[in-house]
Parts: sequence; C-alpha cells; structure tokens
Amino acid sequence: MSRHVLVTGAAGGLGQAIARAFGAAGDHVTGVDAREQPLREALAEISTEYAVRTQPLVADLSTPAAGELVDTAWDTFGPIDVLVNAAGIWPATPLLEMTSQIWDRVLAVNTRAPVLATVALARRAVLAERPAVVVNLASGAAVRARPGAAHYSTSKAALEMATRSCAVELGSVGVRVNAVSPGFVAGSSQEVNPITEHYAAAVSTNPLGRIGQPPDVASAVLFLASDQASWITGAVLRVDGGSSAGNSQLPVHWDGTTEVQHGG
Repeated sequence: MSRHVLVTGAAGGLGQAIARAFGAAGDHVTGVDAREQPLREALAEISTEYAVRTQPLVADLSTPAAGELVDTAWDTFGPIDVLVNAAGIWPATPLLEMTSQIWDRVLAVNTRAPVLATVALARRAVLAERPAVVVNLASGAAVRARPGAAHYSTSKAALEMATRSCAVELGSVGVRVNAVSPGFVAGSSQEVNPITEHYAAAVSTNPLGRIGQPPDVASAVLFLASDQASWITGAVLRVDGGSSAGNSQLPVHWDGTTEVQHGG
C-alpha cells in the first residue's frame, strides 16, 4: 500500500535521493524546500519515472513554519505516514567570525524545524488514531568537531538527543522516531568535492575506503521507515563506512610484537 511521505530538503543532495527512493518504492511524496524551481523539477522527475503522486511545498525552515507545513501537507494531500527531516544547512564559520544570526539560523533549520515538524505530525496522528514514523538526518559531525562547524556540529548533536527525547515521549502514542547519521557523502556538499583536501582526508581514513553515495543513506532511511524496523525507535544509525568506529590509517600502537606488554 502506498504511503504519504513528507521529505524536507527534497530539492537536492540527500533529500532528493531519499524522495526518489520512496518514489521508487511506490510511495507518494510531498517535498519541502526553499528552492522552488529545483524542487519542482526533482519531484516532477520522480513522479514521471515511478508513476507516483508528488507535490511541492516551498518554505524557509529557518522560520517557525515547520509545524504548519505538516498541517498543510496533511490537509491538502492526505494523512502523512512518514516524515523525513532531511533539510540542513552547513555554512563554514570560524568561531572568531560567528554571529548570533548565523548561529541561530543553523540551529533553527537543523534542530528546531525537525522537532516542530515531529510534534505537529504526532498531534495529527494522535487525533486521527494513526501510527507515524519520523526519520531525522543527523551527521557524524554530532560526535566529531571540526574547524568552522561549531554551529553545525552542535545542531546535529542536539538533533540526536531530540530524536531520543521524541522517541521516549511519542512511542506510547504510536510514533516511532529514529535518525540516520551519514558520514561524508558524494554530492551532499562542497566539502566532499573530489578535488578538495577534505575529501581526500575522508577517503584515506575511512575503514571501507570510499565516500558514501546518496543511495547508501536513502536505503537506511527506507529501512527505518519500514515495518521491518517496527521495534526500533530512538536509534541513531551510523551510515559512514565505519568512520565513527575509528581511524583505519593509524599505525599499530606497538611495533611488531605479539607479546603482552605491561604498563601504560
């Protein structure tokens, strides 16, 4: 049976890949993005290719409109079964150049909007006596700080805790809330362009030896949104080629011996 899936950030990058994956599964997709033309083009392509209904909602998620978007999508296109909070922004801002405006906008889009959308969906699902599923897009930056990304890392760390908090409070009313935490993914931002040092460093230290692709992340989102994950909530699924597990390029800590070493 086809579901109604609401995907934020659906105009490009991971959001578009996720919207496409749901379309390929036969689900109807409402896409949200601030970029109207790319959004319409992406959704039209999905609709044509997979013979599913798609519809765009243009909005800036830095405003408190996220909850209203859920209500609009529900009232206009029917009850929402799955919400994917994929929208995110990641400006590179050294701390010495940080302003309250830059900080607040990143936290508003990356943390506040997913929470408000989740709450709005839960309220509608409870009134309609329907189950619902939420999948948030976290990031490896939630557990690994890097220069220029204090606001981004903070927003994603907060989103991981918000995911757990929502799961705890909403599980009893039939709403599951999980997160997928991607590592570096091709095409998701300038920082993983193959010509950059950032890209080369990410590849060289990844245990699986490659950068992720958007379908890698989309497949994980589809799993958490499926009945196969019906007893999973409050989880953060790392989809990063093992980069959060450790660094595969560090040398052996003790040179060439298999004997037990004492001390230190």
